[in-house]
Amino acid sequence: MSLPGASLRQLLAHDQAVAKAALVGVTLAAWSYLLLGVGMDMDHAGMSLTQPMAMAWSPGFATAVFAMWAVMMVAMMLPSAAPMILLFDTISRRRNGRDGRAVATPAFAGGYLMVWVSFGLAATLLQYGLEQALVMSMAMRTTSGLLAGAILVGAGVYQLTPLKQTCLRHCRSPLDFVTTHWRKGTSGAFVMGCEHGAYCLGCCWVLMALLFVGGVMNLLWVAALSLYVLAEKVLPSTHWLSRLTGMILVVWGGATLAVAL
Repeated sequence: MSLPGASLRQLLAHDQAVAKAALVGVTLAAWSYLLLGVGMDMDHAGMSLTQPMAMAWSPGFATAVFAMWAVMMVAMMLPSAAPMILLFDTISRRRNGRDGRAVATPAFAGGYLMVWVSFGLAATLLQYGLEQALVMSMAMRTTSGLLAGAILVGAGVYQLTPLKQTCLRHCRSPLDFVTTHWRKGTSGAFVMGCEHGAYCLGCCWVLMALLFVGGVMNLLWVAALSLYVLAEKVLPSTHWLSRLTGMILVVWGGATLAVAL
C-alpha cells in the first residue's frame, strides 16, 4: 500500500533526522576522544615537549598513536562529508526502500571513513619516521624549519594544481557524484563511499600534512583546519579560497625556509 504524500514526507523527514543525529553523535564522540586525550598521556617528567626525541614505540603506544590519527580524521572530515552522506541517504531511501537504505547509508559512510582511517595509518608511520629522524618533538610538531617550510610550500603549491581543483569540484557537487557513480546494493554503497573518500583525500591530504607544522595534538590548529576544509566544500564559490590559501602558504613556507637557511 502506498503512503499518502504527507506521510511519505514525514517518513523522509524522520529518516533524515535520524541520519543527521547519527552524524552529529559520531562527530561529537570523536572530538570528545581528542579533547580527553585518551591513550595519549604526554606528561613525561624531565622531558621537554619542544625538543626532538626518538621514543621507543611499543605495540601499545603505536596502537594509541594510530587510534589518535584515525579518530582525528573522523572528527575533522565527517562534518564536511555530511552533505554527501545525507544526499546519498535520501536517494538511497527512494531507490532501495527504507530497509535497503538502513544498510546502504552506513556502508557508504563506512567506505568514506575507511579511506581516511587508512590515511591515519600512513600518518602514523610517517610520524614514527620523523621521530626516529629526530625532527619531531614530544608535542608531535616538527622541530625542523626546513621540513616545516617544505611542507608549507608543498601544501601551497598543491592548492593551486588542477588535481586539487578537480577533486574539490567532486566534493562540492554531491548530486553529480551520486548520480554519476551510483552502484546498487550494500557493496555498491561501500564502493561509492570509498570513491568519494578518494576524491576527498585528493582534495585535502596535503592540508592534513600541515598538522605536522602546527602540532598534531594542537586542538586549536586541528579545529582551524577542520573549519577550513568545511568552508572549502560547502560555502558557495570558494575556488578562490583554495587559490588564496595556496599563495599564503607558499609565502609562509618561503619565509620559514629563509629563516631556517
